[in-house]
Amino acid sequence: MSRTESLNRILRALQTESPDVSAAALISDDGLLIASALPQHLEEVRVGGMAATLQSLGARASHELSLGLPQQVLIRGAQGYAVMAKATDGTVLLVVATENAKLGLLFLDMSRAIKEIAKII
Repeated sequence: MSRTESLNRILRALQTESPDVSAAALISDDGLLIASALPQHLEEVRVGGMAATLQSLGARASHELSLGLPQQVLIRGAQGYAVMAKATDGTVLLVVATENAKLGLLFLDMSRAIKEIAKII
């Protein structure tokens, strides 16, 4: 199994084993999708670009507020959450979850996926 296939498998497992997760993607800091489990209505290029922009803004805000390196960027919308967390140097894990998601469980599931991703990258 190739690295990309292994990474896709991890993201699909995160999506299927966490009932509130509707999408997941591993994205490089420059916005390129490395692996994804996205619904068809989401454009990969657009998702990658938005994630890179948000990560950059989060890093700048964290620096300006003297918070250190950002560990997560969280967006809460009326229909759910988008959470980005550093996966490895140069990559972030993006997870989209429903509005009913339990954030503690979501963070736990994301940290488990990140450990698996780190073994591959």
